[in-house]
Amino acid sequence: MGKLYVVPTPIGNLEDITLRALKVLREVSVIYAEDTRTTAILLRHFDIQTPLRSYHMHNEHQVTSSIIASLSGDTSAALVSDAGTPGISDPGFLLVRECLRNGVDVECLPGATAFVPALVESGFPCDEFVFLGFPPVKKGRQSFFKALAERRETIVLYESPHKIEKTLSDLAEVLGPDRQVSISREISKMFHQTVRGPVSQLLSMHKQKPFKGELVLVISKM
Repeated sequence: MGKLYVVPTPIGNLEDITLRALKVLREVSVIYAEDTRTTAILLRHFDIQTPLRSYHMHNEHQVTSSIIASLSGDTSAALVSDAGTPGISDPGFLLVRECLRNGVDVECLPGATAFVPALVESGFPCDEFVFLGFPPVKKGRQSFFKALAERRETIVLYESPHKIEKTLSDLAEVLGPDRQVSISREISKMFHQTVRGPVSQLLSMHKQKPFKGELVLVISKM
């Protein structure tokens, strides 16, 4: 069987891509991308001519079997998301699981992902932490936040700028207004910023000047 490479791509600065990632993207037979338009910009920047195909949350169940069927002999493929590591709050898990079930070798390259720099920049303990991705929007949201109160490790969440106010309000209600929180936005981009303080203070900051861009919340240990 062939091989699937899971390739992290920059979350901001294009220079964050690794030399090994560029080598793999040049040498594989095809690149499966969450958004071919976004990935095409990256490939043009580094003069990579490898064919692009779509692989995203709306078609992954339809195309996974054909991807596996194509990975035979010396054939190899790369999987990328718009930014960061595929499978981390992005499409990828299903394809990786089915490749392994069908005897296709899978190798994930090390590289960019937003929650690691946000965790380190928070200044909170990193010896024990849990990454929970995006909080539920509706179903299961109340129980999700109640469960956070039982955790004793540092907690990492992703959130969109449109939902951050509601999430900070929920955190203040469940964990208390004085719980220390760090918010990192636009990691590795021009307006990269990290702010820290009690959740009530960050909520007030957002109301005065809304946080924009992709956001990572880090919640301190108890």
